[in-house]
Parts: sequence; C-alpha cells; structure tokens
Amino acid sequence: MTQSRSVRQRSKKKRVHALEVATERWKVLTKVLAVIDTLKKEEEHVTPLKRLEILRSQLGLTKPNKVAHFVRRSPQLFEVCRDSRGVMWAGLSPQAEALVEEEARLLEDHSRTAAEYVTRLLMISVDRRLAIDKIAHFRRDMGLPHDFKTRWVHMFPEKFRVVRLEDGDYLELVSWNPNWAVTELEKKTAALTGDANANDIASPPGELSLSFPMKFPPNFTSYYKFRGKVHHYVKKGNTEQFQKTTYLSPYAEPGGLTPGSPEFDKRAVAVMHEILNFTLEKRLVTDHLTHFRREFVMPQKLMRLLLKHYGIFYVSERGKRFSVFLTESYDGTELIEKCPLVRWKEKVLQLTSYRGRIKNLGKFAELSDSEDYLFGNDDSSGATDSILDVKSEDSDDIMDDGALADDTEMDGFEAAEQPANVEAWNLNSSARIFY
Repeated sequence: MTQSRSVRQRSKKKRVHALEVATERWKVLTKVLAVIDTLKKEEEHVTPLKRLEILRSQLGLTKPNKVAHFVRRSPQLFEVCRDSRGVMWAGLSPQAEALVEEEARLLEDHSRTAAEYVTRLLMISVDRRLAIDKIAHFRRDMGLPHDFKTRWVHMFPEKFRVVRLEDGDYLELVSWNPNWAVTELEKKTAALTGDANANDIASPPGELSLSFPMKFPPNFTSYYKFRGKVHHYVKKGNTEQFQKTTYLSPYAEPGGLTPGSPEFDKRAVAVMHEILNFTLEKRLVTDHLTHFRREFVMPQKLMRLLLKHYGIFYVSERGKRFSVFLTESYDGTELIEKCPLVRWKEKVLQLTSYRGRIKNLGKFAELSDSEDYLFGNDDSSGATDSILDVKSEDSDDIMDDGALADDTEMDGFEAAEQPANVEAWNLNSSARIFY
C-alpha cells in the first residue's frame, strides 16, 4: 500500500490547482446527483427528510450538517414542504424533473457507446469476464443507465452475456472484436500521423512502443527539497527510458510479464490510460481501479504507480477519497472534449448553490468533503493545512460514499408513506410550507 508518509512528502508545488478545483466541483455534483437518484426512485418523487437522514452515509452527506440544510441550498432542484401532520418532505422541482427526463434520453443515446466500452473492458480482463457488482462502480463514470444490472446487461447478447458463478453474477465476453482491440492512444497517434487504417487492425494485439502524452502545470519544477535533500518528481532520464520501453497492448495476453519490471509497469499504465479514456470525464475514484487489480493484471501498489507517473496522471488526495485524472484530457479546470452527458451534468451544477469559488485549496483534510466547505461557507479558513492519512488500497469492500454505488442500495427500506395530502405537493394546498 501507499503509506500516508509518502503522500505528506508531496510538495504543494506538485498539486495542480485547476484539477483540485475540478475535484471540488465533482464532489458537489456527486452529492446532488445522489439525492436526485434517491428521490426519483420514490413514488411521486418525494420522500420524508427523515428518510434522507437515514441514508446520509450512502448519499455522501457529512455530519454535523443536516440533510435538510443541504437540500435547501439548491431550491431550483429540490423543494421542501411540511404536510398537514407536520412531517417535512423533500421532492424534485419541476426543473429537476425535466432534467431527469433529459438524462434518461441521453443515457439511451449513449447506450451503444457504453456497450462498446464495457465490451472492451471484458477484452482487457484476463478471464474475459467481470463481476457485475464491480462494473456497477463505473455506472455514472461510464454513462451506464440506472437499470444497468437488471435490463441493460441483457440488451447486447451479441457482445456479452450474464453468467452466474458461485460468488455472484458476471458479465462474460461473447465475441472478440479485433477492431476494438486498438487502444485510444493508438487511434490518437494514427490521427496525428495520418494513418487512416490504424482503426481497422485485424491482427492480434501485441507489443507497442508509443509514448504517453504528459502535461504539467504552469511554473512546474521537477524537484523539491525535503529535509535538506533534493527529491525529483520527474527524473528526465527515467522518463525518457520509460517512454521508449516497448510494452504489451492492454488487449494482449499478459502472461510472462514479471511484476515490477519496466514492461509490466508500462502495460499497467497503458491499462489505466485506456480505462480512463472510457469514462465520461476522464477521471475515476482510485478505489474503483483497485477493485480490478487481479482482473486487469495491475500492480498491488497501484497508487504508487499513479503517483510515480505524474504528468500522465494526476492524483488528487482531497477529502476522504482519492481521484485520478488523465491530464491530457483537461485544459485548466475544463474537460477538453465534452459529451452530451457531461454537458447535462454541468446544467445540473448550474442549478445548485455552488459558486465555483473554493476557499483553502491547500487543505486536504476530510472537512473538504463537508457541505459548508464545498458550498463556500467554511468557517475554518484560519486552520492550518492538514493532510489525509491514506487508507489501505486493499480495502476493496469500501463503497463510493459520493453516490449510491448500486441501484438496489435501498431495497431494504420500505416504501415511504406518502404525505397525508399528496395533492398538496402539486401546489394546490395552502398547507404547503416552503423554506
């Protein structure tokens, strides 16, 4: 695992301010979308605030702030009322209802692209199959629909099928598509060199000798001093040697590679580079990658490899969960290429009270996950910097607390009783009290 000491030794100069801002923006959006997902599963899209309090941890909402406080901060998305019995309820606003319908259409339009990426994940895996529960971690990141586990997995029988094993349901590859066994890096390189036939390679994938694009923040220096010694973030000679090293394609059989060898490490970088390219925002929570170390033949100390290849990847250790970015895909705080689903998320963010003016970007403590901090009301601006202790990467059972990790997460709860007068939610009753 990567010890917290390794993270503490990273100089602030190595942090990319723009991507830290992008991380904070993503945190706000993740919490809001988690609440929207919860409400839209309820009849009439309303639920008692007490129920949301029970689901606080799954929604990623931190104490001591109340869920009601969080919901009221985005009145364009959420409405709060008290029924005739005095029970407080929360529901989706008309604007949020329209956004929910728009998202459903966009997810349907994105379905075939998502099917290609899921198929390619299966092609990368050593057994040509992946646990459905693990793929579910990537649901929002890859633009998979909400009914991914119940309906969507059966929609493309020519590509993959569901098989039941002793430890659960798996998605298994049905047919190998040689034209999909071409990495995104190969495609981009071919586009730059004018090789029009690069995407139609029918031969089995093998060795590659491509260099990975690297991007550094302005005024970046390649070294820092710690306890009187000079430490290099990026050693020029090592980087050049790494970029020249030939490696197996992520789609090639990885048998025979020695863990820790340059070839093994570069293939692992290629796998992570490919997976990040499959995501909508070219970023992932690092825990989601560690779930697939065995399936994708990646090193046990995956975080160390991500940190080592700074410039290809950027790891934000802000808050309780680490995020990894594909640096080449960002220009400042903005994703360079935005698909319709990303633009939809931006529309949702515009309807929140998030102002985009994050204070104290030097802080990396858990308080940066709090609602007051994310929405710009942090009262602890005078506190000294604190660095999060890194938890073990072996905690594969840790769920993503920024959103409900599974569409059936709340199946154990009984359906909430509706307000005494449901019509009151339609603005037809004077008993409805807004806050």
